[in-house]
Amino acid sequence: MIFDTDISGDVDDVLALAMLHTLQDRGQCNLLAVTISKVNPLTGPFTDAVNTFYGRPHIPIGITRKAQIRDSRYLPLVNEADNGVPRFPHALQENEAAPEAVETLRRTLAAQPDGSVVIIQVGLAVNVARLLQSPADSISELTGSELVRRKVRLLSVMAGSFEPIQGNHRYHEANVKNDIPSMQQLAELWPDDVPVVWSGFEIGIAVPYPRESIAADFDYVPHHLVKEAYLLHSGPAHDRPTWDLTSVLYAVFPDRGYFDVSVPGRVSVADDSYTSFETRPGGRDRYLTMNAQQAARVREALVQLVSQPPQGH
Repeated sequence: MIFDTDISGDVDDVLALAMLHTLQDRGQCNLLAVTISKVNPLTGPFTDAVNTFYGRPHIPIGITRKAQIRDSRYLPLVNEADNGVPRFPHALQENEAAPEAVETLRRTLAAQPDGSVVIIQVGLAVNVARLLQSPADSISELTGSELVRRKVRLLSVMAGSFEPIQGNHRYHEANVKNDIPSMQQLAELWPDDVPVVWSGFEIGIAVPYPRESIAADFDYVPHHLVKEAYLLHSGPAHDRPTWDLTSVLYAVFPDRGYFDVSVPGRVSVADDSYTSFETRPGGRDRYLTMNAQQAARVREALVQLVSQPPQGH
């Protein structure tokens, strides 16, 4: 798995990253790298702190240098200290010490067996769009598009909407509208023979993460980075939608019945950021659907996976 995230604004990215570590603890995935699609000087150190907390401080982290700048309510947690001792240890102290995201994507893909990698994209499409347009280089004689075609078996992406949202039939979802050209490039350039499954806005908003779990399930350590990030972002009285987590759950468990998927087709991104879906036999794209019974199962699965302590705790 490669996790491409805009960790900085919403807190669901943090929960999704914790979930990936839990899934790896269970032997159900292998987190190869994390690439970050928004600019904030603390994105790399914070991500490294999460990886370190879960016992994987050596996971490669790639940083975008030219994306939307984003303030954050929770990233400053990485600078907290107790009597001069960092509360959340991390080796990566600044983004400048991390490689660029496209370099990380190319290096990671080139090192993996053919047809083995799942990319989970839960933010802006800037990194994947640039990967698709990257030329052959010293890392690989393949272009980015060729690397994707050879190495990737699925792109699980949280973006867009495929049902009306509160009566709005042309909803402009944030991961699309905050970088429309990149999402258009992704939709246009992604190879036709590598499947893409979209989790629309309507899925995550139907599965809010329960505040009761935040209050009760993370106190096995005095300071928990995931819990404290959630509280700084959403407070103790809010059940935050699980948009990014749904793309992780599908990517790891596509056949467990947590979701259904649409018929095949093609997703297009309009200049106003609206994502439309056209049915097309043998099409590259599908999107997630979910009924009430599935939503209850998804919510319980997410709670258990996010709140599970790391190995050794």
